[in-house]
Amino acid sequence: MAFGQLTHRECLSDTILCLKANAGKTYHLGIGDVVAKSTLSTANENRSYLIYYDLAMLLIKQAKQLYLGDSDLEIELENNVFPIDATTIDLCLSTFYWATFRSTKGGIKLHTQLDLKTSIPEFIYFSTASVHDVNALDFISFEANSFYIMDRGYVDYKRLYRIHYGEDFYITRAKDNMNCRRVKSYPSEKENGVIYDQSVL
Repeated sequence: MAFGQLTHRECLSDTILCLKANAGKTYHLGIGDVVAKSTLSTANENRSYLIYYDLAMLLIKQAKQLYLGDSDLEIELENNVFPIDATTIDLCLSTFYWATFRSTKGGIKLHTQLDLKTSIPEFIYFSTASVHDVNALDFISFEANSFYIMDRGYVDYKRLYRIHYGEDFYITRAKDNMNCRRVKSYPSEKENGVIYDQSVL
């Protein structure tokens, strides 16, 4: 399966065909004899996807080390900066019958957390299109002293408090119906774009 992934095979048949075309080299690749498609299919069905998850996390960690210091951010920050957002990918209901979204429309939703300093995704999660964006916050592992930037679709006070409690920072836009009162005001820097600096309850 790793051979199929690394050689960009599109299906199990394609993987077996490619292995058979390179049968003379499989021994040196550590694969041995080419297996039957049914054997590979059974192994694929019973093997946990977490094998590939762990490998992907290891590769991402190594790639981030290579990009350290190459940040294109306009401001100097030692902290990590992660924008979080989601996008809906439309699918044809007649082909992807399981991807129900609306009565005449199918789709899935891609939730992404990007590391702005390296431009490498830190977190990717697929869900059905009907899942609200804010639910992705339940699956993200937050790093201490990092900044998380998101739109107001992610405003959920219990979830945001979890970020705050973990000694992280979040930046978002307030909803129009937010019920709050000012507790304290701090000096603002209007020349730098900070109109107000306030603590609210």
